[in-house]
Amino acid sequence: MTVPAVPHPETAADERSRTLRAAVREAVEGHAPALLELSRSLHAEPETAFEEHRSAARCAGLLAAHGFDVTAPAHGLDTAFRATIGSGPVTVAIACEYDALPGLGHACGHNLIAAAGVGAALGLAPYADELGLTVRVIGTPAEERGAGKALLLDAGAFDGVDAAMMVHPCPFEMADFRSFALGTLDVTYTGRAAHPSLNPHEGRNAADALTVAQVALGLLRQQLPAQWRVHGITTAAGTAPNAIPDRATATYEIRALAAEDLRELRQRVEDCFRAGALATDCEVELERPEPDYLDFRGDPELIGLWSANARELGRAEPVERPPFACTDMGNVSHAVPSIHPVLDISGGACGPHEAAFAEAALSPVAEQALLDGAVGMAWTAADFAAARI
Repeated sequence: MTVPAVPHPETAADERSRTLRAAVREAVEGHAPALLELSRSLHAEPETAFEEHRSAARCAGLLAAHGFDVTAPAHGLDTAFRATIGSGPVTVAIACEYDALPGLGHACGHNLIAAAGVGAALGLAPYADELGLTVRVIGTPAEERGAGKALLLDAGAFDGVDAAMMVHPCPFEMADFRSFALGTLDVTYTGRAAHPSLNPHEGRNAADALTVAQVALGLLRQQLPAQWRVHGITTAAGTAPNAIPDRATATYEIRALAAEDLRELRQRVEDCFRAGALATDCEVELERPEPDYLDFRGDPELIGLWSANARELGRAEPVERPPFACTDMGNVSHAVPSIHPVLDISGGACGPHEAAFAEAALSPVAEQALLDGAVGMAWTAADFAAARI
């Protein structure tokens, strides 16, 4: 009598994993027309920080139509949303960015980020419980300016999350993405108006105060570490040459490799602006218009899972690059294991924040990256959950 062979447990598990992965990919690809339409519609009607009402509604609406429990607005931000499906013990958050750049539209490709995030969630939705997942999609406004994710993090949007992820378009492929820490500073000098010929001695020149500060910053740069950056613009410095300006304003950004370094750099930069006030007998007001963006710290386990999945999808081999950008996803990465892989959509021909990159974000190459990003994130979430169950 022949006894049927009993499959080895690993073989059965492998077969189940392959079946689920194929099903998840098929689910994402089944939603491809809706995902591409979502990306194109966001691109056609760009909305800037905290104004992304249509964009958020489109993303949330597509998720709600496929069974997600949607809260909008969410966590105290009018253009944030939260969508959840599944009841597994492992919670994975997928971040959707959808804000655009003033004057440049989606020259950072956030239309692709949002659609890829929605796509990953839709791919996981039918299998979330079987995979042991609770899928949480977080609509995150104001990445370009305003640090929306930092605000959401403080409001509890990422509480109870075991892993967080998103993908970002770029001119190259990168799995182990790293970013600068970024701080913003708004400067206002207040002096005393006077006629430059009749009574200049009674004036206190606010524009001169800013000039002194800029000279001090120029000298400071000579002693800064190579990866520390200080840059900014003058936003007001008088209205007529025959009036000593009593008000001058500027906006500056500072960058460092780590959040710890940013604190030291901010103190030194602020001292330069205080020097301008001291030298000209003006008053200075220094304000932080948004939370600091912390440096992104990718989780090694998630990076490894993503890299294997990207390779299976036929993505190009990733490159290694030093930090070159800033993102409020960095704040999330300090609190939750996270990944932020970047996907090539331009072959190096153009990069984010260029007008040509907005055009690239509608290309067939970009739309393939959108779908690959959705599948790759869904697979990575499934692999992450499998390792914990």
